[in-house]
Amino acid sequence: MPAKMIKIVGFTGSLRRGSYNKAALRAAGELMPEGAELEIIDLADLPFLNEDVEAVGIPGPVEAFKQKLSGADGLLIATPEYNYSIPPVLKNALDWASRGTELPLYGMPLAIMSASPGMLGGARAQYHLRQVCVSLNLIPLNKPEVMIARANTKFSEEGVLEDDRTRQAIKKLLAALVLSVRKSREK
Repeated sequence: MPAKMIKIVGFTGSLRRGSYNKAALRAAGELMPEGAELEIIDLADLPFLNEDVEAVGIPGPVEAFKQKLSGADGLLIATPEYNYSIPPVLKNALDWASRGTELPLYGMPLAIMSASPGMLGGARAQYHLRQVCVSLNLIPLNKPEVMIARANTKFSEEGVLEDDRTRQAIKKLLAALVLSVRKSREK
């Protein structure tokens, strides 16, 4: 009997059309290990968390977002770094996912990658995201780390990842995430 397909969902906190992190997610979709698939979620339609809005009813885009998370076996986040931290779009999505009685991220394996034109490749954002993971009980992989430094030299004008070393690093990260999902299924 064939193993059940592993479903990974991925998103980024960048709304920019030419985002290196969106491009990294698209590359990850091409590099998924056999038996796994990646669905990229666009966070642009999520309203900012507002308890007054929440009291009236969960907005449709939030419901759809949480449903996609609930159907996933693992999560891949590609984050830019804004002022040494994660962007508000990413934090907002994680905050919405943490509300209510349905907590789709609780105990879910997570892989993190980041891309930045800077020399640290978004490292500080990754470390801050790991702090947020504690409250959400997301289970981030410690290794391998994928921090795409000087991202402006690694992607084509069309957003295609051209750097083979980075492609290999993403491949290793995805293999580790799929392995983590398989191990969590055995429990």
